[in-house]
Amino acid sequence: MKKKTVLDFTEMKVKGEQVAWITAYDYPTALFGEQAGMDMLLVGDSLGMLVMGYDSTIPVTMEDCLAHCQSVRRGAPNTWIIGDMPFGSYQTTDSDAVKNAVRFIKEADVDCIKLEGGQRVASRIKAITDAGILVMGHIGLTPQSSGQLGGFKAQGRDVKNAREVIKDALAVEAAGAFSLLVEAVPPEVTAFIAKKLSIPVYSIGAGPCDGQLLISGDMLGQFKIFTPKFVKQYADIASVTVDAFKAYIEDVKSGAFPTDEHVYHIIEPEDEFEKLFKEFG
Repeated sequence: MKKKTVLDFTEMKVKGEQVAWITAYDYPTALFGEQAGMDMLLVGDSLGMLVMGYDSTIPVTMEDCLAHCQSVRRGAPNTWIIGDMPFGSYQTTDSDAVKNAVRFIKEADVDCIKLEGGQRVASRIKAITDAGILVMGHIGLTPQSSGQLGGFKAQGRDVKNAREVIKDALAVEAAGAFSLLVEAVPPEVTAFIAKKLSIPVYSIGAGPCDGQLLISGDMLGQFKIFTPKFVKQYADIASVTVDAFKAYIEDVKSGAFPTDEHVYHIIEPEDEFEKLFKEFG
């Protein structure tokens, strides 16, 4: 499998070929994603909730993201990987944003970084791209700013709000981003943005455009606390896992596990081991 390049994604938009990608936070998921032929993998700061058990993405650190990016790269050496910049890693200054983006490239071997926001982070996007690093923008519902948005609520559902979403999209492209992720925005608005922008526009809960992203834990039925409306569940790993754990517990309690096929046998005569055991009383 040959890893795609930024030129491939641009060409896919021109040809109308959809990009399919998911989040991945660990080696096994990355391995399976690459085997399945995913176009991209996002090591999202959503790992805070999906992996670390936080109530939001806010507590996630640079070190958390870098470590998970490294695991994903080991699992998917031939897949385009996006490192998600966590809260606090780019909000302060352009200089800090560049410094932390560089860490993603040097320490985690990602292909690009993603950050949230439109007009308000345009200078950050420009600074990072000027440093030679590819940037994916992220507008609409931006989880790191969910408090300001009044919670995890869809954006762009009225004309006033849609106007700001469109302005954000234009600002992201003008700042130099190579692509844009739109989250929880009506499909009419997303379609307009995808047609208006020359860069690829991807959706998570924002209708058809140039490609689709889903959180792996959601689409696999692994994360049961909350499932967004836009998720299509392709498996029920949570139920399968719990059932397997229950079966294991029952086997251990009843003595059905382990059996002779699950143990390693001695390779010397039993009387030699009897002497050994007597040696130790």
